Amino acid sequence: MAAVFPVNAPFATTPSYSGTFIPAVWSAKLNAKFYAASVYGEIANTDWQGEVSNVGDKVYINTAPTIQISNYAAGTSLNYQVPTPDMQELVIDHGKYFAFQINDVLEYQAKPNLMDMFAADAAEQMRIAIDSEVIYNTFASGAAANKGDGAGVKSGGFDLGTDDAPVVLTAANVVQKVLELASVLDEQNVPESDRYLVIDPATRALLFQSDLAKAYITGDAASPVRNGKVGTIDRFTVYVSNQLPKGASGAGWVSGNGAESSIGSDGAKRRAIIAGHKSALTFASQITKMETVRNPNDFGDYIRSLNVYGFKVVKPESLALAVVA
Repeated sequence: MAAVFPVNAPFATTPSYSGTFIPAVWSAKLNAKFYAASVYGEIANTDWQGEVSNVGDKVYINTAPTIQISNYAAGTSLNYQVPTPDMQELVIDHGKYFAFQINDVLEYQAKPNLMDMFAADAAEQMRIAIDSEVIYNTFASGAAANKGDGAGVKSGGFDLGTDDAPVVLTAANVVQKVLELASVLDEQNVPESDRYLVIDPATRALLFQSDLAKAYITGDAASPVRNGKVGTIDRFTVYVSNQLPKGASGAGWVSGNGAESSIGSDGAKRRAIIAGHKSALTFASQITKMETVRNPNDFGDYIRSLNVYGFKVVKPESLALAVVA
């Protein structure tokens, strides 16, 4: 008797997939999804994004000099300043990749949404890894006058907390501390537009428990997306991220993507809140490789992608830090 095969039965694959993969990968799609999900895609400037092509690249950034203002007296000679731009280097010295395999029989089991699913998940995992790394390496890089228990370059009158003595946030004082961060930036003459505030979920919960918050928080017409944008307070666009550094008193910091921090002797965990202006940080990321290679050991493809990036605090006076518990 002839063998009977089921009609349109799915072919068994290892690993087992359902749905369809369209074997064409566009780096532009993945890059767009990464920036839609990334906090750093929102709070950092990407002015030199297009100049990145590979790991090891250097981007030269010219920072505008400060023009001096002098008093004028009739009949006196004018003193002419020679402005000298401050050149900084943004080094593209980080890279992350993903790689997976697809069996040819997936074309037989195709549904058109598998490519979007893979691209969205790759972008999300890339976001988690890069956001955590970049924030951890820059959160404390603001000017010395923009943090600590005597913050304020002119007044020194704001307590933003220290590692040994963090500010204990409550629903009663959380808005006040946000406004103090704004004041610290005001004393540095930071522009009022393009300011941001990145808070953790616990701080967000306190904000929305505060009656005062209703006077300062405004919503957006669109629903929040995965970059965590929740509205504005004062002149800050507010983002919520679970990637902010954390730690216990005297025990240093761990990244938001790292292991849970230890508890301090007072039973509290220290966590960072950052405020700033888009000019403070520069970030450049580029999908430089997106390749499909035939699998020599099976009927299918290897798909791999390389994302190279670099970041730097170029204006420390525009970045502020609060240490809270």
